[in-house]
Amino acid sequence: MQNKIGIFIVASLLMATTASAQVKTGIEVLRESHFKLLEGKRVGLLTNQTGVDRNLKSTLDILFEASNVNLVALYAPEHGVRGEYDAGEEFGGGAPDPQTGLPVHSLYGKNKKPSPEMLQGIDVLIYDIQDIGSRSYTFISTMGLAMEAAAENGIEFVVLDRPNPLGGNKFEGQPNVEPQLVSLVSQFPITYVHGFTVGELATFLNSEGLLKNKVRAKLTVVKMRGWKRRMNFEATGLPWVISSPHIPHATTAYHYPISGILGELSSFNIGVGYTLPFELFAAEWIDAEKLANNLNALKISGVQFRPIHFKPYYGAQKGVFLHGVQTHITDYDRVPLTLLQFYVLQECHRLHPEQDVFALSEKSRLNMFDKVCGTTRIRTTFAQTFTVASILPIWNEDVARFKQRAKPYFLYK
Repeated sequence: MQNKIGIFIVASLLMATTASAQVKTGIEVLRESHFKLLEGKRVGLLTNQTGVDRNLKSTLDILFEASNVNLVALYAPEHGVRGEYDAGEEFGGGAPDPQTGLPVHSLYGKNKKPSPEMLQGIDVLIYDIQDIGSRSYTFISTMGLAMEAAAENGIEFVVLDRPNPLGGNKFEGQPNVEPQLVSLVSQFPITYVHGFTVGELATFLNSEGLLKNKVRAKLTVVKMRGWKRRMNFEATGLPWVISSPHIPHATTAYHYPISGILGELSSFNIGVGYTLPFELFAAEWIDAEKLANNLNALKISGVQFRPIHFKPYYGAQKGVFLHGVQTHITDYDRVPLTLLQFYVLQECHRLHPEQDVFALSEKSRLNMFDKVCGTTRIRTTFAQTFTVASILPIWNEDVARFKQRAKPYFLYK
């Protein structure tokens, strides 16, 4: 028995070691090359707290300590270089990074795109940030705008690639962003769930002429080793670092596209302010048990709903007793992530037709709803019918065609 236990422990350790060695990110591949790509160049780094190696050492520190890398400036996306700012909180630059003394330029304040002044004194701009696979997450928009600036100012752009935590095979939500709705939450015409790694997305934007005035950056992608499109984040063996205050775990990234669009309406709580961000749909007036029953009766692939009652700990609805449902993903490959929020709206309307969730929301929130959808047509159509069937032709518009357009830019199988 002792021998069997010993064999089991050794086998478990070997499995864990294999899993932890499965994927190497761009920064690890760059380090193995002894940073030859950067030798003799003045380097700027656009990163945040998610830019780490598998031992949780930051890319910022790795480059700063490398003897043959001349790191001279930092660029901060939403939440800051060290993740010190809240969601939507704009901040100025100027103050040096306290650990390295390097100047920090804010790309989430007055300037969303690096100005020529910000880029003075650098030869190459590096991007290393963990994405979560959804169009409305601002980091990829910041990447694209930084690529534009690099192209316009004759500066090289390098992407240190990282996994898409949703895997590389899911594409959901129409890619045709209406011009008046272009913003950091829908900066480029890609599907809402986009299936790209950041390196693939950068290549796609650059090669397809999607940067302003069709400029093209001198782009290099430092590819990962070992990543496959079928992998979700757990399969990579990499550690997850909180990417923003309400994405604490890799699994939260799976729920973000499930509820994030509906979360723009102030009439709903989606778990932000409670312990389950993006996993809930709740309001004071919802009959939780009936809503769960209605949703489960639809037999939507890959998901189950259960009733939940809670009081948020912070936010606009702090201390208010809310009722609703929690989403439980049972088959990730089959679940239609982005459509679940619309099924919730549909069944809420059937149970509570007197509650018009659009009329209950502030106008500014309706505008944000449209921006994350990339179109006004979803809201205006749904507000008339409150049926998922009515918006399917809009939401699925050009998704299959977009995936075919994207495939030539896949860097991984």
